[in-house]
Amino acid sequence: MADSDAFGKLELELRRGVVVLATLSQLRTPRYGYELRQALAERGMPIEEGTLYPLLRRLEAQGVLASEWKIEDGPPRRYYALNDEGRRLLAQLTASWQGMNEAMHRLLKED
Repeated sequence: MADSDAFGKLELELRRGVVVLATLSQLRTPRYGYELRQALAERGMPIEEGTLYPLLRRLEAQGVLASEWKIEDGPPRRYYALNDEGRRLLAQLTASWQGMNEAMHRLLKED
């Protein structure tokens, strides 16, 4: 396997591991799909529509997001936001991520 091919596959695995946390982090306030994609991309985490929309539906089915349709200056849009369970999950995942990040920093640090 070529180095770039191996890197690409491994990087994709890393991204899959954080896409839920990244998405939840941007839903503290209601956002519709395109707006959410833009917010994530602006902060360095671009997500394809084919990944984001199924993820939003799955998170809503799991009971961590609430959604509602709104019509404001254009076509109807479905807005998603964290509910109480989603805020608790975000806090737990954030703490877990920060712990893993600190551990990785120690592991990768050159002596």
